[in-house]
Amino acid sequence: MQTVAVRDGDDYVINGAKSWITHGKSGEVAVVIVRTGEMLDSHGMTAFVVERGTPGFRAGKKENKLGMRASETAEMIFEDCRIPAANRLGEEGEGFIQAMKILDLLGAGGSFTEFYALDFDDDVILMGHDGPGHIRIAEGKPRLKPLVVYHGKPGHGLSVEMSVAHGPATVLAVVQTAEGTMKLLVAEGEAVPGPILEIGNTNSRYRFPIGIKEYMDRWCAEGPHHHCAIGVGHHGSSLHKLGALLGLEVVQIC
Repeated sequence: MQTVAVRDGDDYVINGAKSWITHGKSGEVAVVIVRTGEMLDSHGMTAFVVERGTPGFRAGKKENKLGMRASETAEMIFEDCRIPAANRLGEEGEGFIQAMKILDLLGAGGSFTEFYALDFDDDVILMGHDGPGHIRIAEGKPRLKPLVVYHGKPGHGLSVEMSVAHGPATVLAVVQTAEGTMKLLVAEGEAVPGPILEIGNTNSRYRFPIGIKEYMDRWCAEGPHHHCAIGVGHHGSSLHKLGALLGLEVVQIC
């Protein structure tokens, strides 16, 4: 992680850039995870809220994607961007924890994921991502894989390749509505065996009771971005209870 935040009195000064950010141009508020500690230290990442219009914070180029073009993906650039310490989410070093917390607190693990491909022959969705994986929910032993270039970020090196344990699984997204409120989007399905993309990421195959065509129609109708979390087990009931406690709408599509 190259983007860093340095404490300066009652403020933090952020420098760096983020690549492949959903709504990187149009979003009004960003939650940004940056490095405040040593490189490669999972406890050295901290989350901050940065509002559009903050001096030193701007959008970069919009990516020319193959698909999902209605949801723009762009760079976010930080050049001596000064924000108050009050914009920090949690304590220093809790950025990774904040990103994975909801499903992990439910004992489901919680791995970062996105949609890769649709296999209509087997009626499964291929989902995965590089970076934040939860090895406790891996199917078998995770593998280290050298990459010539990282996915969506500069540099090269080793990445962790794993699949989510076969069996019941829950997909969770946090969605901003047109009214500016937040809601939880939930789906229950199953991680199933089969071929995956062996590209050094967390990759798995998922089957849903409503079929992948209906799943994609219902999921996309709720307006999510392409990133979400995946955990083991079925946790829709618990997420409905969490939504009631937090005053959040919960939409479960299956």
